[in-house]
Amino acid sequence: MTITGGDIVADILKSHNIPFLFTLCGGHISPILVGAKSKGIRVVDVRSEVNAVFAADAFARLTGIPGIAVVTAGPGVTNTVTAMKNAQMAQSPVVLLGGAAATVIKGRGSLQDIDQISLLQSIVKQAVTINQNCDIVSVLEHALKVAQSDTPGPVFVECPIDLLYSEELVREWYGVKSDTASEGGIKSKLFQFYLDHHVNKMFACDFDAMEPAHESVTIPELKPEKVEKAKQAIEKSKQPLLIIGSQAMLCQGDTELLQQAVQKLGIPVYLTGMARGLMGKNHPLQLRHSRSAALKKADLVILAGMPCDFRLNYGRSINSKALLIGVNRNKKDLTLNRKPDLGIQSDPSSFLVSLSSVYSCDEKVIAPWLNELRTADDARNQGIAEKAAVKNDSVNPLRFFQELDAFLDQKSIIVADGGDFVATASYILQPRKPLSWLDPGVFGTLGVGAGFAMGAKLSSNDHEVWLIYGDGAAGYSLQEIDTFVRHRLPIIAVIGNDASWAQIARDQVVVLKDDVATTLRQTDYHIVAEGFGAKGLLLDHEENITNTLEQAREFAGQGIPVVINVLIDKTDFREGSISM
Repeated sequence: MTITGGDIVADILKSHNIPFLFTLCGGHISPILVGAKSKGIRVVDVRSEVNAVFAADAFARLTGIPGIAVVTAGPGVTNTVTAMKNAQMAQSPVVLLGGAAATVIKGRGSLQDIDQISLLQSIVKQAVTINQNCDIVSVLEHALKVAQSDTPGPVFVECPIDLLYSEELVREWYGVKSDTASEGGIKSKLFQFYLDHHVNKMFACDFDAMEPAHESVTIPELKPEKVEKAKQAIEKSKQPLLIIGSQAMLCQGDTELLQQAVQKLGIPVYLTGMARGLMGKNHPLQLRHSRSAALKKADLVILAGMPCDFRLNYGRSINSKALLIGVNRNKKDLTLNRKPDLGIQSDPSSFLVSLSSVYSCDEKVIAPWLNELRTADDARNQGIAEKAAVKNDSVNPLRFFQELDAFLDQKSIIVADGGDFVATASYILQPRKPLSWLDPGVFGTLGVGAGFAMGAKLSSNDHEVWLIYGDGAAGYSLQEIDTFVRHRLPIIAVIGNDASWAQIARDQVVVLKDDVATTLRQTDYHIVAEGFGAKGLLLDHEENITNTLEQAREFAGQGIPVVINVLIDKTDFREGSISM
């Protein structure tokens, strides 16, 4: 059998136990897709390239295995830019394999030929081109290492079309077979000589002799003396606070150890981003509301895996007199906006586990502080309950999420994609376990929903996946319901339908007195779902919430994707989105 460059790519992915490859087909990349299928790697084809990267991103976040997306040249690559930037800011190990023009005609105006490397360099850890078949193994092996090492992030590998097909076919394309090499005049012969030399160089190595050679992944080393200094500082604290960010979840296999470490430390904790769900639903140490007020009163703050960005008001949310311990794999993030009193460049999870082995809070000392924080948390929950009880014409979104939260099982994974509706969900829905909440991350990207849901379902096939869509956000990827159906991914999508870009409208109407460009139609999304072959359900009265959720679960249990079109009321629960 003739071996192609695509087969070698597939061999490398298989040797790294990559189970899925996300793609939208294209002639430039066909050998990779065919090779992957022949090696037993499941090829999941989507309807928009951006969702291939979103799916790869989610799969990587939940499993720790690099997410692989493969797209065709030119528009295929440019369509992934938002998702690649999102993966960079979320520190997700994604490898994007992009098709490219043939090596000999690159830059000469061939179909879909652009400078892809320059385009992607600023948003990836590494962007590299494969120039000859000898480089396929080394380039891909190094790309997989770079994506996972130190601060993880996306890598782009450009794969020219003539290095992915068989040498015999490429020689035919270039007209460099022995029976044509001597035809024509001197210019033609020189050109044929050049092409022959070029192809010989391209295929200088024997495909049969190529074998993957894994490169070791590196993680910043934790220094024991840093742990000891942290212990000494915390021992002097009476009002400590722990904030755990997404980066602490990069060691997916150690989530149980991390959970036990937080329990042993005994420090009141806020969980953000991917860390949501780490402590289960109702752990007594976990707080969910009034974080800014708590930070203003804390005398010591441990910031584990999160920078002092806009979410912490650039560090100004933290008491200026509090001792700040920062733990981050990334040196820049460690000191962003506010330099910690004790900076630790290391994996946040490893640090917390090590700290818990030498320290735990005195419950008597911490009790008054924890009780104060719990009282504030309970007061906020009571306020939410009061607003959820308000009845209007359609479905109160707070009431809906209360009932959905009670309905979720222990294996549910929640994917959040939207503005106002999803932000409301974040106050009420409580993930049940580690790695069961997926949101865009710090980039705040709308459109992640379908791709994230695919990646989540494929990473944990026996888990229910609930995709929470705002009706604005749904427009970015609703076409992937077709992908859910074709690949039998029984995801349950919930669309909060208020016919509005409500998160923007809240401030725009108040400040500028105009709702221009913020209004939508109250589209029949349940009928749209039926057109794609899924099951569509309409929810327009609160008394039908539980029954509708039960129907959705039943259909999903039969392997059928579901879309619930929830006609929601507008509420004054939240403010808008203007942020600096």
